[in-house]
Amino acid sequence: MADKIMVVDDEQEIADLVTLYLENENFTVFKFYTAEDALACIRKEELDLAILDVMLPGTNGLQICKKIRENHHYPIIMLTAKGEETDKITGLTLGADDYITKPFLPLELVARVKAQLRRYKRYNAAGEEKQEDILTCAGLVLNIRTHECTLNEKPLPLTPTEFSILCILCRQKGKVVSSEELFHQIWGNEYFNKRSNTITVHIRHLREKMGDSFEEPKYIKTVWGCGYKIEG
Repeated sequence: MADKIMVVDDEQEIADLVTLYLENENFTVFKFYTAEDALACIRKEELDLAILDVMLPGTNGLQICKKIRENHHYPIIMLTAKGEETDKITGLTLGADDYITKPFLPLELVARVKAQLRRYKRYNAAGEEKQEDILTCAGLVLNIRTHECTLNEKPLPLTPTEFSILCILCRQKGKVVSSEELFHQIWGNEYFNKRSNTITVHIRHLREKMGDSFEEPKYIKTVWGCGYKIEG
């Protein structure tokens, strides 16, 4: 069955072009030019991924992202204007998994979509890989099959990327994992820009959800100049 992808952009030429490229890759695409139509689709359809333009009239893409994260874990890719660093950080904080800056090459967006779907399916598949079903570390319990996480026996709602980061750190418990290694394990062979703060933002958001302190973290510890680790 083809993966279902929602594309939301009020610039019709962009939405139409993205839809064309995705359909050529045999994805089922739900295309919308308004937030209202997109929100109706979210309520009705079982989607696998959403592509949201930040700058929509009325309800913007960031608000749609927040709405999706109330009930769904599938990946979200934000489309942002060139230089809008605040929108990128806000999107990641609200639960987006990736962003791409306009103007962009459609083939690059398709590659990002495929990378996100591969990662999402890898951590949600029932036994497709020979991995532990349950990971435990420092009060964390992650169920690979159900994509559920608890911290000290309390549910911890996570985005797919946040879940992936915790899985990687827990599997390498006590070892330092660099931002570059985290990036490549999550997004595959895509280019890693050392100036990008994508991983940093996700780590910060994880700490907020876990009630962790940046100055004296109990769970995710920063090893300056090297990366991150979880002990326990």
